[in-house]
Amino acid sequence: METPIPKAKFAIFRVIIVLAFALLTARLWQLQFIEGEEYRSRADRNRFRLVATRALRGVIYDRKGTILVQNIPSFTVSIVPADLPAEREGDVFARLSTLLDLPINSENNPRPGIAEMVKGGRETPFSPVPIKTNVPREIAFIIEEEHLDLPGVKVEIEPIRQYTTGPLTAHLIGYVGYIPQEQVEDYIERGYDPNDKVGLTGVELAFEDQLHGTKGRKHIEVDAAGREVRTLGHPLEPKPGNNLILTIDLDLQGAVEAALRKGMEGAGSESGVAIAMNPQSGEALALASLPSYDNNLFASGISPEDYARLSSDPHRPLVNHAISGQYPPGSAIKPVLAAAGLEEGVIGRQTKLVCQGTLLLPNRYFPDNPELAQPFRCWIQEYGRGHGPLDVVGAIANSCDIFFYQVGGGFEDFEGLGLERLAEYARLFGLGEETGIALAGESAGLVPSKEWKRLNYQESWTTGDTYNVSIGQGFILVTPLQMLNFAAAIANGGTLYRPQIVYQVTDAEGGVVRPFSPQVIRRIPISEENLAIVREGMQAAVDWGTARRAKLDGVTVAGKTGTAEYPGPRDKEGNLPTHAWFIAFAPVEDPQIALVVFIEGGGSGAEVAVPIAAEILRHYFDLPEPTPTPAATPTPGT
Repeated sequence: METPIPKAKFAIFRVIIVLAFALLTARLWQLQFIEGEEYRSRADRNRFRLVATRALRGVIYDRKGTILVQNIPSFTVSIVPADLPAEREGDVFARLSTLLDLPINSENNPRPGIAEMVKGGRETPFSPVPIKTNVPREIAFIIEEEHLDLPGVKVEIEPIRQYTTGPLTAHLIGYVGYIPQEQVEDYIERGYDPNDKVGLTGVELAFEDQLHGTKGRKHIEVDAAGREVRTLGHPLEPKPGNNLILTIDLDLQGAVEAALRKGMEGAGSESGVAIAMNPQSGEALALASLPSYDNNLFASGISPEDYARLSSDPHRPLVNHAISGQYPPGSAIKPVLAAAGLEEGVIGRQTKLVCQGTLLLPNRYFPDNPELAQPFRCWIQEYGRGHGPLDVVGAIANSCDIFFYQVGGGFEDFEGLGLERLAEYARLFGLGEETGIALAGESAGLVPSKEWKRLNYQESWTTGDTYNVSIGQGFILVTPLQMLNFAAAIANGGTLYRPQIVYQVTDAEGGVVRPFSPQVIRRIPISEENLAIVREGMQAAVDWGTARRAKLDGVTVAGKTGTAEYPGPRDKEGNLPTHAWFIAFAPVEDPQIALVVFIEGGGSGAEVAVPIAAEILRHYFDLPEPTPTPAATPTPGT
């Protein structure tokens, strides 16, 4: 027999049931009507997103329209931190580590780990954090197939830079990469996202504002794994970056580098520079700095091994020696001394100074004691003689050291320029200051002063110091580009231009956004008459002086050789090692091209640098190769 349930207990049970349903109903009312709008908004924010769309970076061409840099499609794997479930994070990282050959953590590994990369992107959780670019197609497809097991992971087709000429133009063009950590805040203020790629060197950096373009915006709907399922609209279309047309002629660039490389190999040198410029405008026609590197290594993210190899190379292939290298100019500086001496009236066209091979500078404390006099020798002294009496044209042509010792520092009753005037004219010609070319990393060089020596060496300046500077030795330092720029100023009649490497900026449709315009740094205050005398001396150097190997049939060439000593191991005769220099321009009557050739540790400028320049000029003027002679006589000189 069943025991009946007491009515009181039944009533209590019914009350509990009613209360439970009442509470459930109230909660449903709260969720749907009171808080419903907020939850719907949250759901929509997770499902609907406004995301950035990339703008194509501008293309780079040479002056004839040959493509130097373009964009090619590539697979990029990214992680959106907001879509990465915390409980599955380890599994996702482990799978990606296997597929992409990346460490999960960077501990005991030179490459950054996936976990560190994602952690760095959590401040902007809805922005994709690139994990690896240039992913092979088959790996990208595997990740796409496993997308349900890899929440938050995205595979996108992203344009990456292809540098079609690689090492040939790497120092000019540079490369792009992710924003350096120390510059992130600055770029964010300019409208960039933390994971954007920007120009890091070369024109990619200098013209970043022109090249990068403007991002677009689109509304998308995503699924629970954060994958885009449909596009809802494009409130803002991306605007591609502007294109650059460089002043560089790719054909000439190739010829310049080939001639430079050949000359370096012959001299046993590992580093050299050759630059060609239009002296009438400052347009760089070619710029080669060796050794170079392949900037394509950086386009898709350089490996730690490759970067370590390039960074540790003692010949510094990542450095643009044309603008960053600082070297003594040797005798190639003598045209500056000649121009200054003529303009200041220290010498005239007919002034003759005698070179006996050695000049004995009296000791300033014991001037009457010849045994304490300091000898300053001319390069020709090794042949057991001097140049004899020379005027300024002959002194430039023969590169006479004794002549320019006296022009710079004076001797006995002959009053020279002195350090102050010498330094003033050197700076007027652009030495000791950056040229302003649109490439990062340019060095200023050094034009020394009495104060500089006192501060750095705690010593007084001497006449001997002035003598050394007068022939491009001692404390003075220059860059190859500075030497080219002053040679161009002599060629064009005294205008110092700012070197330029971009001829035009155009938009995506080809419209000119910024045309080329020569930029004048200054007019050098030297008369045309005096500059004509200097040009006469430089032409004589090629016609019958130290630069005879640069003489061409049908084209008049002017130039100046230089052989600059620098600290290093001495040879068997006790001589210091030397850099080889040559500056030139042609045709003399209407200069179209100016050149500088520099071979680090190359030896004689006359024997090493001049033939390289001659080969470049023959290519530029489309002249035939000279008929080889069975026994060429070495050209004496500096």
